[in-house]
Amino acid sequence: MPEEHKPFVSATTTIKEMTLIPLLMGVVLGIVFGASSLYLALKVGMTVSASIPIAVLSITLFKAFSKSFGFRKTTILENNIVQTTGSAGESIAFGIAVTMPALLILGQEMQLTQIMLVAVLGGLLGVLMMIPLRHTLIVKEHGKLMYPEGTACAEVLIVGEKGGTSAKTVFAGFFVGLVYKLFNVGFKLWNDVPSHAFRWFKGAYVAAEVSPELLGVGYIIGPKTSCIMVGGGVLASWVLIPMIQLFGSGLTAPLFPSVKLISQMSSHEIWRSYVLYIGAGAVATGGIISLIRSLPTIIRSAKIGLSQLKLKATKASTIRTQKDLPLNYVLIGCAVFILGIWFAPSLKMNFLGTLLIIAFGFLFVLVSSRLTGEIGSSSNPISGMTVATLLITSLVFLALGWTSSDYRVAALSVAAVVCVAACNGGTTSQDLKTGYLVGATPWLQQVSLLIGVLSSALVIGYTLKLLNDASTVYSKKNLPVVKIENVSELTQIEQIKGPEREKDGKFYHVLQLPEPPKSGPLSQLSPGKYLVDDAGKIQYLVDPGINGSLSQRDDGTAVQKYEAPKARLMSLIIDGILTQKLPWGLILLGASIALVLELCGISALPFAVGVYLPLSSSMPIFIGGAMRWLVDLRNRKKQTQDTESSPGVLFSSGLIAGGAIAGIALALLTLQEGLVKALDFSSTFAFTQSNTTSVICFGILCLYLLKVGIGKKFKF
Repeated sequence: MPEEHKPFVSATTTIKEMTLIPLLMGVVLGIVFGASSLYLALKVGMTVSASIPIAVLSITLFKAFSKSFGFRKTTILENNIVQTTGSAGESIAFGIAVTMPALLILGQEMQLTQIMLVAVLGGLLGVLMMIPLRHTLIVKEHGKLMYPEGTACAEVLIVGEKGGTSAKTVFAGFFVGLVYKLFNVGFKLWNDVPSHAFRWFKGAYVAAEVSPELLGVGYIIGPKTSCIMVGGGVLASWVLIPMIQLFGSGLTAPLFPSVKLISQMSSHEIWRSYVLYIGAGAVATGGIISLIRSLPTIIRSAKIGLSQLKLKATKASTIRTQKDLPLNYVLIGCAVFILGIWFAPSLKMNFLGTLLIIAFGFLFVLVSSRLTGEIGSSSNPISGMTVATLLITSLVFLALGWTSSDYRVAALSVAAVVCVAACNGGTTSQDLKTGYLVGATPWLQQVSLLIGVLSSALVIGYTLKLLNDASTVYSKKNLPVVKIENVSELTQIEQIKGPEREKDGKFYHVLQLPEPPKSGPLSQLSPGKYLVDDAGKIQYLVDPGINGSLSQRDDGTAVQKYEAPKARLMSLIIDGILTQKLPWGLILLGASIALVLELCGISALPFAVGVYLPLSSSMPIFIGGAMRWLVDLRNRKKQTQDTESSPGVLFSSGLIAGGAIAGIALALLTLQEGLVKALDFSSTFAFTQSNTTSVICFGILCLYLLKVGIGKKFKF
C-alpha cells in the first residue's frame, strides 16, 4: 500500500495556479539557467539541477514585486509553475551539449534547425512519455520512490509560503560570478588559466581555470566526487603525459594517431593526441558499467510501467490533483513527433532510425524517471543510456552497410533525441513529484513543461551557435595548395564571423568535407570546413570553437575553446564503429583504467571525466569541493546539515549562473568588431601577466564562498 499522502494544498482547494506572469517568469528563468547549463556542459560535460534556485528566485522576486509595486501575493502553486516551466531548460541543455557538437568533430555543419529540432522533439518526447507513467511512479510508488531533488524543491516552496526563504544568497552569487568573470575574461585583468610546468618532472604541469562557475560546480557536487574527478586529471597530467614523453621522445617516426614526433609535442598536444582517447575509453566504459549496474532496475521499471499502462483506466479523474493531460492528446503528440523526425531533412533520418528513437526513447524515459526517484538526478546514468543507444544504432547501421556521412548524422540524431528525452523525462518526474507534494494540478504542470521545452529549445540553439561562432578560428597556416574545380557548385556562401572580419570582409564559397576522397586533390585535406575563393583556391580552414584544435588565431590572439567532452565521446563512437579508424589500443587502455577503479570500489565515471578533461578544468572543481568539505566539517561541529537549499549551495548556483551568463555575453561581444580589443587591459597593467594575481583573486572568491557556506552574514 502506498504511503498516505496529504498535499500542502488540499485537492478540494482551488487557488490560482498557471497564470500569465508566473508562466512568463518560468520561461525567462528557464532560458537563463538553460543557457548557463549549456555553457557548463560544453566546458566540463556536466550540469547541476536548476529547480531549487529557480524556486527560490521565484518566491523572493514575487515578494519584492508585491512589496514595491503592490502586486498581489503569488500562491505556492504559482511558484511551483515557475520552477516547473524553468527546469526544462537545464535538462534540454545537457542533452544538446553532449550530442550535437559531435557534428563539428565529424566534419559536418551544425545547423540551427538541427539543434532546435533535436531539442524540441526530444524535450516533447520526454514530457509526453512521462504523462501516462505519472500515476504509477509518483502516486502508487509514493513512499518508495523518494525523488530527492523534487522533495527538496517542495520543501523550499512550502517554507517560502510560510515566509522563510530568501533569494538574496542566489542573487549575491549571480552578481559576484558575473562581475568576477567580466573582470577576468572580459577586461583580462588576470590570467584565466594560470599554469606552471615542472622542470624537474618533464611533461608534468599544474593548471587551474580560475572561473566562478567551476568553483560552484565543485561545491555543489561535494568533496568526494570532486576529489575523484581531480584524481583523473592528476593521472593524465602527472602520469600518462610524462610517461608518453619519457618512452616516446626517442621515436624517429610519428606514433599513430598523431602525425608529429612526440619529442616535438607540447604537453597539451600529447594530451589531445593520446590521452584524450584513453579518457574516452574510460568514460565510455564507466557509462556502460553504470548502465549495467542499473539493469535490474531497468528491467523491473519496464515491466511495471508496461503492466500499469495496460491496467490504467481510460476514464479521466474528476479530482483536481489527479488530472493528467488526456491520453488521446499524448497519442496525437507522439504521432506528430514521429512525423517530425521522419520528414526533417537535417536529421538525415529514415524509418529504421525513427523506430529506434521510439523504442529507446520510451525505454530510457521510463528508466530515467524511475532511477531519478531512487537515486536522484545527479546519479542518473544518462551518459550511459546515450552511449548504449549510439553503440546499438551504429552497430545496426554497420551490419546493414550504412557507413556514409549521412548515416553518421542519422546515428547521432537517434542518440541526441533519446538523450534529450531521457534527461527531460527525469526532470519531468521530479517536477511532478514536487507538484504532488504541494498539491498542484498535474495537467497544468504538464502544459507548463511543454511551454518550457519549446521556449528553452529555441534559445539553446542560438546560444550553442553563438558560443561556437565566437571562438571559431579562420586559419591560413599550413593549408595545402588545392585547386577546386567547378567552384560554382559550392552554393553555400558566407563571410568570416568574429573579430577576424576586420581584416577580410569578403564572401567565400563553403566546402564542407566530412569525408575526404581517397584520391585526387581533395585527398590532401583533413575532414572539416573550408572557405574557397571564386578562383577555386582554399583560403581558410574553419576551426570550430567547440572541440577545435587551434587555440590561437593567426595573429597570435588566444581563443577560448570548449572541450565538450561528452560530444567528442559520441563522435569517437560513431567514427570507431562506422569508419573503424580509432586507435583501439588507447581506447582499451582507458577501458582498463575504468575497470580497475570499479574493482577498487571507486566510481569510474567521474574519474574518467577527469582523465578526459584538461587538469585546468578539474582543479577548480576540486577546490570547490574542498570548500564544501570545510563547511561540512564546521557544520558537523555545530550539529547542522548542509542541504540542497543551504546558503553555500544557493550561492554556488548563483556563481554558476552569473559566470556562465557573463561568458555567453562576452562571446556575443567577441562577434562585434573592435570591442574585444577595447575591453582588453592585459597590456596596460604589468600585474595582469602574473599567475600570482590569478591565485590571489581566485583565493578571495574561495574565501567569500567559504564565508557564505558557514553562515556568516555578508554585505553588498
